[in-house]
Parts: sequence; C-alpha cells; structure tokens
Amino acid sequence: MSNPYKTRAGGATVTIFVPYDCGNNCPFCVNKKEYADMTGFSVKAICHSIRVMDAITPCCDFVFTGGEPFADLQDLQIMLDTIPRTHKVYINTTLPLMNGVTEDDILAFAEKNKDKITCINVSRHLVKYVVESDDSLIARMPVPVRINCVLFRNYPKEKLVPYIERIRALGRPIQFRFDYTDTTPENLYDRDHDTIYRDLCEVATYTGLDGCRMRCGFHFDYHGTELTYHKTLPYSTIVETGEDGVTYDILYDILIKQTGELHSDWTGVKLDVKAYRNVVFEPYDLRWIEKV
Repeated sequence: MSNPYKTRAGGATVTIFVPYDCGNNCPFCVNKKEYADMTGFSVKAICHSIRVMDAITPCCDFVFTGGEPFADLQDLQIMLDTIPRTHKVYINTTLPLMNGVTEDDILAFAEKNKDKITCINVSRHLVKYVVESDDSLIARMPVPVRINCVLFRNYPKEKLVPYIERIRALGRPIQFRFDYTDTTPENLYDRDHDTIYRDLCEVATYTGLDGCRMRCGFHFDYHGTELTYHKTLPYSTIVETGEDGVTYDILYDILIKQTGELHSDWTGVKLDVKAYRNVVFEPYDLRWIEKV
C-alpha cells in the first residue's frame, strides 16, 4: 500500500473464495487457475479473516464465490456461521448438484439460513457451459434469487428473448454482465459502441442508469421482469486525492483468499490490515445518474 485507505460507509465488500473447487470450466472464469493447487486452503484460516473484517467493519457485505460454494454444504455452513447478522450475505453459485448434494439438500440449507442469506446469485447463461440443476429448484428457493448471465464474446443474440422468457417464468430478476476482463474506464459507461446495450434496447424498455467510479448498471423492463446490464472494472482500487489534499487508495472490494490471506484488490495486492483499521469512510458514490 502506498496511500492511506478510504472506503464507503459500512466498509468495502468482502468476497470470500471458498477453499474447495467446482467441476466447471466456464471460459470467462478467471478464478479457475487458483484451484489448480489447493495447498494451504483452509476453512479455519478463512473464518479467522472473517472475524478480522467483522471487527473492523461490522456492517460490510460478504460474498461467497469460488470455486462453487454449494459443493460443500458443511464447510459453507461453518463459514456462514462465523458471519454475525449485522452483515448482508450473498452467495454466487451455479446451483449445481455435485459431490452427492441433492436439490433437497440445497433447499434445506437455504431454509435453515434464510434469515442470514440476503440473496443467492445463480449463474445461468445463454450458452450452457455447465450441467445445470432443474429450473424448478430456482423457483422453489426460500430466499431471494437473482439470475446472473455473462454475455460472453459473440453470444447468440437470437437466444436472448427465449432466455428472458425462460427466467421470467421463474419470477426472478436478471443481471446481464459484460465480460469484466474487457472493461476499462473508457468503456465503462459507453453506450454508442456497446452491442449488449443496443441488443437489450431492441427487446426491452430502458428505464435508467446507476453507477459509481467502479461499476454501473443499465436498467430495463421486460414485460414486468427487471433486467440490469452490469459492467465493472477488473480491479477494485481507485487512487484519488480528496478535498483534504490527501491521496487515498479507495477500496471497493476486499478478498479473503482460499488460504485466508486478505487482499485489497483482485490483482493480487495484499491488504495492509493495520492500515485498514484506520480507514477513512465516505458516502457510497453509487447513485442514480439517469431515470426514464
């Protein structure tokens, strides 16, 4: 770290990489290579880091990702139980049936933890990259569910409306996602050259834009179904000089790696925990930029 830390009120979002792999190989996944060697992966070390982050920012959001959080329900429960109820908790998943986990197991886990889980973000793409559980499982989940869909490279545009209709029948909102490895500060808010934005405008009604330094969301309505087109930068630290004349490293995300190691960015930068204990807070700059 070269500058003191600043983050939004409540604290930077803490993303937890579960210490076990999935059986998937999605082409846009940048995490897969981290699971090639699982030496040092530790639930115990992750739980320790959860407690550290809770002590510093007791109201920050936590996100489980991987790997596949639902591939080991026992370890997921241990980590989830370590997070106090002052935090919102999100789980990113393909909702798979692997390692002997059944639909009933997943439903029972969600029911048991429905007061802890804020939302489960389920990956479902226009092109099937993984073996998917039946859509009925999504409809039956006892917690809020959002569907995430990465529109990767030359995605099949002709499948867009059938896909939306499929998810619409489940009564769940959809977040379409740009391949964030291709996002830059120059194209983050670009519409003129964005084919995804144009394709969505052809099939749905544009309703507005929200955003901040780091990410943005173009909002649409499709016959009552909420659609969002999400773009985010491939890193999570912005260097900026404040009104006080001090140059800060402004953090949006903090990572707990599979070993429990704490990082301040997706690019491998380690978090200076001692410095983060003295973090300066600012209002979250995510705001509605445009409403139609």
